[in-house]
Amino acid sequence: MTEPSSTHRWDTLDFGRPPTGDAEPDHSVLIDHVADGRIALITLNRPHADNAITTEMGARLTEILEGIAVTPSIRVAVLTGAGERAFSVGSDLRQRNAMTKEQWLRQRQDFDRTLYTLRQLRKPIIAAVNGIAYGGGSELAQSTDFIIASDNATFGQPEAMIGLSAGGGSPVFLPRLLPPGKALQMLMTGDPITAQEAYRLGMVNEIHAQAQVVDAALRIAAKIASNSPTAVQAVKRAVRLGEGQPIEQAIAIMMEAHWRSAVHPDRSEGIGAFNDGRDPAFHDADY
Repeated sequence: MTEPSSTHRWDTLDFGRPPTGDAEPDHSVLIDHVADGRIALITLNRPHADNAITTEMGARLTEILEGIAVTPSIRVAVLTGAGERAFSVGSDLRQRNAMTKEQWLRQRQDFDRTLYTLRQLRKPIIAAVNGIAYGGGSELAQSTDFIIASDNATFGQPEAMIGLSAGGGSPVFLPRLLPPGKALQMLMTGDPITAQEAYRLGMVNEIHAQAQVVDAALRIAAKIASNSPTAVQAVKRAVRLGEGQPIEQAIAIMMEAHWRSAVHPDRSEGIGAFNDGRDPAFHDADY
């Protein structure tokens, strides 16, 4: 990709766009309950501004994630963006332009809480990336358990182009999702990659037409929601806590998760349902 000229660098990268003049929605983040309430569909809802994340939007997303965490009937979450153009272009730089240094630092702390809450969610959460995912938007997707992308999706970390070192997780996650050299190239140049390249390199699990990407993510979520929530959450914990650990430490973490599921009533229900030739009736996860 040719280095864009300084005059057009933002346009060339599709690095956000001015708001269209449409009124702000009543709710900047939406939550819908799908599959008898077992799946929470979270939608970033500022399509007129490419779902750029304001302070208020980050607080709303944190509130929704905290609610999902303590609602046993919700077994899986899917995160997507409203509109046809963007999943999210990250922090709203136009809002930041009017901030004092102290206001910016406070917002940074609020966003850190949002990302921490997302990373710490015990329940599975899938990103359905339906367009541009730049900066903090890309980092939101990287912070989920896995990504399903539309065929027009792009992922980029342009922070260095505006004088920032990326701070929402990409310096940690991208080298785990991509070859480290490719991750560094993205972080240093700001150049994005397409959904096709992200899929080839293992960052994206599946690619679908844009109109179908949310439905594809919901189908996967429904399959996960039909399994034992206790077992699903236990295996997520084993994978997340075991990453980067010495083998025996990772095995110990795995076995702690395994024994938690082994003594849970869902194990008896699952084996009994298999032998009876019926669908299991698993319990919502205990808290």
